Amino acid sequence: MPLLGGVRPPIAALLCALLAVAAFTAFGLGTVHEQDVPQAFRDAERRIAEDAADSVGTAIDTRAAAVRHAASDAPAGSRTPAALLRSLLPTGHPAGGGVLLDPHTGRPLATSGETVPLTGVDVPALVRSDTAKIAPRLVLSSRGEPRLLLFARVAAPAPGAKQDENNDQTGDQTGDLRTEQNDEKNELLLVVSEKLAAPAVYGVGRTGQLVDRNGKVLATAATPGTAPALRTDHHDLPAAATHAATTANAGLHTDDVSGSVVGDGHDGLRGVTGWASVAAADGKGDSAGLGLTVLTLREVPPAKEGADHTWFALVAAGGLVLIAVLVTLVLWGGMQRALLRLHLSAARLARAASQAPMSGNELARPVPFVAFGEPGRVGRALESIRRQLLGETGPEPVRPVRLRPGVRALVLVCALVIAAWGAPLLFLLNRVPAAEAVPQATVADQQARTEAAADRVRRSLGRSCTDLAAAASALSGAPRERATEVLRRAHADHPTFRSLYVVDRTGAIVLRVGKQPLRALDHAPTGEGIAQVNTSGSIPAIAAYAQVPATRKPKDAKGAKDSKDAAPAVVVAEIGVNALNSLVAREGLGNVWLTDDRHRVLAASVGFQAFQALPHRGLTRLVARTEAAPGSTGTPASAVLRAGAAPGEGPSVAAAAPLAQKGPIAGLGWRVVSAEPAAALKLAAFQLQARTMLAGLLALSVGIACLGWLHIVVVRPLRAVTRCAEQLAGGDRRTVLYPVHHDECGSVTRSLELLRQALVDRDRGGGSAQMATVPAPSFQRGGPPQQ
Repeated sequence: MPLLGGVRPPIAALLCALLAVAAFTAFGLGTVHEQDVPQAFRDAERRIAEDAADSVGTAIDTRAAAVRHAASDAPAGSRTPAALLRSLLPTGHPAGGGVLLDPHTGRPLATSGETVPLTGVDVPALVRSDTAKIAPRLVLSSRGEPRLLLFARVAAPAPGAKQDENNDQTGDQTGDLRTEQNDEKNELLLVVSEKLAAPAVYGVGRTGQLVDRNGKVLATAATPGTAPALRTDHHDLPAAATHAATTANAGLHTDDVSGSVVGDGHDGLRGVTGWASVAAADGKGDSAGLGLTVLTLREVPPAKEGADHTWFALVAAGGLVLIAVLVTLVLWGGMQRALLRLHLSAARLARAASQAPMSGNELARPVPFVAFGEPGRVGRALESIRRQLLGETGPEPVRPVRLRPGVRALVLVCALVIAAWGAPLLFLLNRVPAAEAVPQATVADQQARTEAAADRVRRSLGRSCTDLAAAASALSGAPRERATEVLRRAHADHPTFRSLYVVDRTGAIVLRVGKQPLRALDHAPTGEGIAQVNTSGSIPAIAAYAQVPATRKPKDAKGAKDSKDAAPAVVVAEIGVNALNSLVAREGLGNVWLTDDRHRVLAASVGFQAFQALPHRGLTRLVARTEAAPGSTGTPASAVLRAGAAPGEGPSVAAAAPLAQKGPIAGLGWRVVSAEPAAALKLAAFQLQARTMLAGLLALSVGIACLGWLHIVVVRPLRAVTRCAEQLAGGDRRTVLYPVHHDECGSVTRSLELLRQALVDRDRGGGSAQMATVPAPSFQRGGPPQQ
């Protein structure tokens, strides 16, 4: 019967696996080279461009939605176009100019502010379009400056309205409006012209530019520090950036929306340019069709030329090859060769004992055996059985020397030799302190992105307060049905609002839409702002509030004015924690937390418990460095921490940035804190460390796996065979031996059972004649080959 499995497959697998690990070590470690500009710099600049593009896109979408909401909320009635336009563009509005157009002729009915450039705008076509909203457009003003046009449909004033004497229309705009207003359901077209804001960039020496699909610069921003101007004509704009802008303008989906390039060096510096399309990857939003791209540039010093790791890789790989060969030779000589000898010798004795008459030539040959471990003990037991079959001696109990090493010790020594190579790579070699391995430019980029995250939270909270103030104005003097409709619309337009409610001067809720507040304000605050309602509990409660303008009571019958105004009310919007979590989360920034003035977590990009402390003392100390005197802004801070954000995590690059101490969030003392594991940065030092650890882990894994396999299929069965052989040689004739595996140990077990039957017949006095009548067991058919 052919042998299946046994000692050879584990040894062969161990040799092949160790050679494969050696090849990985040579190529994996040898190909790690220090780049002039590390990949971490390019990835960080790409992320910074994405943050700036997201800020620009959000601002455009917000302004376009605000113009449409203002147009839809315009009260119907007999108002002149000029008065209607003034109500849509109140004083202090950021718009550069506005105009109301007749939808049939495109003639201006009322204008405000700077002249709105309408060259190339087909007004009737825009009005006739079936789309619910008209997409913004980029045009050039009469001075050649870029302007963003925002559109909205407005209900036309009732016919017969008188012209306002104080309107700012020109002479040709004050004529008879009956032609334009012959239908009460007619709609006017509101066009708002705005300047394009420069992208918000952070970090010393960084420049940001907003360009169109042709590479023309529309707006530029620069942070403190020297930074050269970006060359952004159509030919110098990265081809991928142009492609992204074109596909976004066509409304197509593309995953290629950002990237980075490395420019030529001068004065010992290299320029790294990041770019990102303002349009979202899904092609949705008002900014999707504008074809805008944000470019950012920062010059960084080239990385110092690191040591060549090829020699280390070759030495380590060569050492592992030598260990693989030595371990294979030791296992081949100490186990495989000895087991094959036992297999052949036991088969020869069983075949000789089964023959009639007994083959004296086969039994006359001594059993060769080694003097090591279990193979030697089995060989001595077979020799004793051979002599018993010849009648030279009786049972001779074999007493093994337990203190001598066996095959188990041999396997353990091989494992230790492999561990002596893998453990240093896994725990000791190619370790560089994080403070030395992380360039200062990478730390500055982490701080810049954290400042951008803080700005994103600040802008979102500011928009919430602004929109809530507009809703509060609409609630002034409105009946309950109208007030409920205003709250429902504001709640639907702001997914960040978990609940909207109105409280009176006593703090009682008089009107509510949305979910039940987690914790309502216990009093009616004055003015408008953001409040942290609770400081404990399972969910942070954060509310934006705005006071509803009070209406005065009319004079009484005597003509005396009432001394008291109508009871003031405050509209409150509870901001959901999930909305804050999505604001701070940003790809490539690591773990991000929003903390209160006591450095307790209010929101995070990872799982957290409300009001828990930051996960590491180093982060708390870093946040404390951002604190400043009351009323001041505070200073961002960054550092390389020895411990990461999670237990057992390695060094991390951390940064903290305060929210501004002015505006609606003044006095909150909130901070945005981030921590990115240093190992996640694409730096040569960490890549080498990771691959070194991987090589050591692979060596230990394959060594344990293959040697464990060898222990299961060979060592344990061989120890059992050794006990059976020694018991049979010592006179145990009653224990029947059952082979389990079709390998060397199973073959020796089958042969021992045949020898046991032969010894039983000899002890009964059957002799050679009876041996001839002993039937061969079924598992002996097709017996083992001869030696």
